[in-house]
Amino acid sequence: MLIPSRTAPAVVALLVAGFIVSVSLLGCEGDFRPRAVGVEGQVTVVMDSTSWQGPVGEAFRANVAPYINTLPQPERMFDLRQIDLNSQSTYDRVQEQKNVVFIAPLSDSTNEANFLRDRLSSDVREAVQSGRNIVVPRPNLWRKSQRVFYVTAATPEELISTLENQGQQMRDTFQEITLQRMEREMFEKERQFALEDSLLELHDFMVKVQHDYRIASQDTTGPEGSVWLARILSDTRRDLIVHYVEDASPSLITPEWIVSTRDSLTREYIRGNVAGFARIDKRRELDTKEADFLGRYGYQTEGLWHLVADPDSVDIEGDYSNQEYVEMGGGGPFVNYTFYDQPSGRVYMIDGSVFAPTYDKLQFLRQMEVIARTFKTEREVETAPDGEAPAMITSTP
Repeated sequence: MLIPSRTAPAVVALLVAGFIVSVSLLGCEGDFRPRAVGVEGQVTVVMDSTSWQGPVGEAFRANVAPYINTLPQPERMFDLRQIDLNSQSTYDRVQEQKNVVFIAPLSDSTNEANFLRDRLSSDVREAVQSGRNIVVPRPNLWRKSQRVFYVTAATPEELISTLENQGQQMRDTFQEITLQRMEREMFEKERQFALEDSLLELHDFMVKVQHDYRIASQDTTGPEGSVWLARILSDTRRDLIVHYVEDASPSLITPEWIVSTRDSLTREYIRGNVAGFARIDKRRELDTKEADFLGRYGYQTEGLWHLVADPDSVDIEGDYSNQEYVEMGGGGPFVNYTFYDQPSGRVYMIDGSVFAPTYDKLQFLRQMEVIARTFKTEREVETAPDGEAPAMITSTP
């Protein structure tokens, strides 16, 4: 759970005691309530409209749903839907939503502040008034697969400080549950079990595969191997490449090796309809950071790719002799996980890329993240219990 700023453990216990009891009584298998609904990747922000348009709203947008700059056009991490708590019907609709935040300073006289005051004990209200800022997570409060937060402080200024200190933890929570819900939706029907089995047989690993992906190419010769899975539709395409190096050392993995290896793989596999090949667009922001990928040491890299060609390989007007590559048009975002698997002695690279010129890209890229998270080695498949929950992927800023 999130840690309330300057709040003693006893105060935290008062806040969450009811939540712990309710979750314990329901349990995972005995919860027959409907699942939360709404647009995936959307957060419903229950906040007074005046506050939303002022500094508190700006702090919320900046810290809970910042812009992602490794997309062709920056998109916020979450689509934000602000509503005023002005009627019972509004409250009823809020209770159905997937991601919800109730936020107000207790010094306000708004409906949102009254709502929070009614749900906090007198001891907690006194703690808030004395300067302690509160963020209370309430998972599955009204429905399954739901994440709800109560966020409050004594004044708007202290509320801004709370968002600055704990906004990242809130967005990490929303991101994790979003990917979990997407995995359930993506694979609950028409999953290609036979194709997954073939990956295990030929490559000693698997990922979950949706119904409209196909193996476009694969290689098992030599000390390295690769599989290229493609989903090509009339107006979009998604490509997932899994590459591995046998008998490798974790010291092989560096940001430079990741870039050069990815460029080598996409030059071979991801090519234009007429000419050209995919390559990391180094003119744009490239975000590489250390990450724990499903319990393994590695890196997470996000950036943009574009189609280019060697100048002497295409017949295009103009003098390109001084350029390393010629732009061919087209491109999109990618997410890459490169990590070391100690039991097998392999270094793995899982790379997902998106081409969707007329759509927002973030949800497509999240689909590639979801597939990457389903990765399991043959050893893990043999030992994992049925229905095992996906492990979290954490990164170091």
